[in-house]
Amino acid sequence: MYTAKGTLVTRHAIEPYLPLVRRAAARMIVGLPASVEMDDLIQAGVMGLMDAMQRYEPGQGAPFESFAMQRVRGAMLDELRGADWVPRSVRKGQRDIAAAVHALEQRLQRAPLDAEIAQHLGLALEEYHALLTDVRGAQLVYADEYEGDEGEGSYLDRHVAPDDKADPWAQLSDRRFREALVGAIEGLPEREQYVMAMYYDEDMNLREIAAVLGVTESRVCQLHSQAVARLRAKLKGW
Repeated sequence: MYTAKGTLVTRHAIEPYLPLVRRAAARMIVGLPASVEMDDLIQAGVMGLMDAMQRYEPGQGAPFESFAMQRVRGAMLDELRGADWVPRSVRKGQRDIAAAVHALEQRLQRAPLDAEIAQHLGLALEEYHALLTDVRGAQLVYADEYEGDEGEGSYLDRHVAPDDKADPWAQLSDRRFREALVGAIEGLPEREQYVMAMYYDEDMNLREIAAVLGVTESRVCQLHSQAVARLRAKLKGW
C-alpha cells in the first residue's frame, strides 16, 4: 500500500501505517523526560513515513514496513536531537559508563560486574545504579549512532557513500557492522542478553520483562542501560 517513488503521498495511503508510527512513538517515549510530547514524536514519525513512501523502491530488497520503520524512527530521533532535550550531564554519564566498561573489559578480559564499574567510576553501587536509571531515556539504541570523541560522525556515516542511496536501511544493512553488533550482543552477560532480546525482539515492556526475570522495573531499566553501555564500548571503533 506504499506509493511509487516520487509520487504524491495521500492521506488514504498513510492511514494504514499510522499504527506503526504510534507504536514506534509509544516505545520511544518510555523513559524520556515528561517534557517530551507524544504528539510531537508522532508528527515527526508521520513525516518520516511520508518520506519513506516517496523513496521506497520495491526491488531494493527490504520490505516496506522495515524500510519505513527506519525512516520513522530516524525522523523521531531528529526531532529529539533538534529539541536538545538530553542534559549535558546525562550525555556525560553515558560516555563515562561506556569508557569505564571499555577500560575494565580490556583489563579484566571479561564483562565487568556492576560493582567493578561503580568502583572504577568512584561511585557507590547505589549511586551507579541511579546513574544507569538517569541515562536510560537517552538510550535509543538500535537506531542510534555510535559517535567517536572527535566528532568524526557515526559508523554508518563513515561506511556508506554520501549519496541518495545512503538511507538508514542501506546503512544498517552493512554486513560487517551487523556481525559486529551480533557478536557484541552475544558477549553480553546472560541476564542482559535476556533483557535486550525481550525488549527488542519480543517487543515486551519493562514491566513485563521485570515479571519474567523476577526483579523490579527499575532493575530492568538498569540492566538495559548497562547493556547499552557495553555495546557502545564494543562498537566504539566502528
